[in-house]
Amino acid sequence: MTDAAALRSRTRALLAAHPPATTEPLDFLKARFDAGLAWVHYPTGLGGLDAPRSLQTVVDAELAAAGAPDNDPRRIGIGLGMAAPTVLTYGTEEQKRRFLRPLWVGEEVWCQLFSEPGAGSDLAALGTRAVRDGDDWVVDGQKVWTSSAHLARWAILIARTDPGLPKHRGISYFICDMTDPGVEVRPLRQITGEAEFNEVFLSGVRIPDAHRLGEVGEGWKVAQTTLMNERVSIGGMRIAREGGMIGPVARAWRERPELRTHDLHQRLLTLWVEAEVARLTGERLRQQLVAGQPGPEGSGMKLAFARLNQEISGLEVELLGQDGLLYSDWTMRRPELVDFTGRDAGYRYLRSKGNSIEGGTSEVLLNIVAERVLGLPAEPRNDKDVAWKDLAR
Repeated sequence: MTDAAALRSRTRALLAAHPPATTEPLDFLKARFDAGLAWVHYPTGLGGLDAPRSLQTVVDAELAAAGAPDNDPRRIGIGLGMAAPTVLTYGTEEQKRRFLRPLWVGEEVWCQLFSEPGAGSDLAALGTRAVRDGDDWVVDGQKVWTSSAHLARWAILIARTDPGLPKHRGISYFICDMTDPGVEVRPLRQITGEAEFNEVFLSGVRIPDAHRLGEVGEGWKVAQTTLMNERVSIGGMRIAREGGMIGPVARAWRERPELRTHDLHQRLLTLWVEAEVARLTGERLRQQLVAGQPGPEGSGMKLAFARLNQEISGLEVELLGQDGLLYSDWTMRRPELVDFTGRDAGYRYLRSKGNSIEGGTSEVLLNIVAERVLGLPAEPRNDKDVAWKDLAR
């Protein structure tokens, strides 16, 4: 199934058999997955047809023209952008068939249990323990900054299984059931007033060994697949020209000429060009993905995303003057998704501060770009060969 015409015909057959106007959205999404039209580059039987990734646009265009429902990708972005490619790469056949379909259609929301209070930028220093007990692992520890934990059915989790090894080598990767009685989710209220993030406490959580991804002790290797995909999904999202954060600023400039100054004009032009360069670079990155798994280039895109969002939102607040100081709602909520462009300037300004932290801090990403993209010498790491249990904490 490598021909655009054949994919177009298959998509139209799906629409004829399940008309979007009269089919329940969830039923339509399940039928789409079963037809191999969810992500066409995935294997046959797992939502795909082993087709080139580039042909997904053929399917998407046909479905959009017919008014077909989507799977609300912003709500299930962690599952789509991070869990799914990791399960596909390292999961058993049983794991792939159990998790990928409900993940893609949106029946099961996923979250990511990686960061800890003492292991954020230095993620490999994590201390959450997983101890083998027969066919299960018993997990104890704490995770933090967990988006969607209050909604999630499943979590991708990394935990230390051998404290006698250096920090990168004693980690294993698991799929954690968020309904386990030992999982406690507490909201973390942010500067925006909302609790989009959470802290998660794990007390005697039992995870079957059948829910381990990859070999014991090779969790860091598996996590790299997750992290590279995460940075692409954050920094390389497909947007139209003047999409994203630059859109509201450009509209305000056009609609409110009384706010214009020469200095603001020059800054807006500079950021508009940079946003367009980042958008086109994201398109090129997605084309590179057709050839295989994402590489460290996604770190550069995520860096640009964070810097641009913060600079553009700052310009918007300044452009709006006293109106930019207003903030519409400090209500404590636990939202299902982040909506940058559907909110006011104050929200965008405050929320964008987190962009240089989430998905890998900008400082860590600069190191990745320097070492793995530019080939510069690695910075000294004195703890590289020291057992985790012997590290100073």
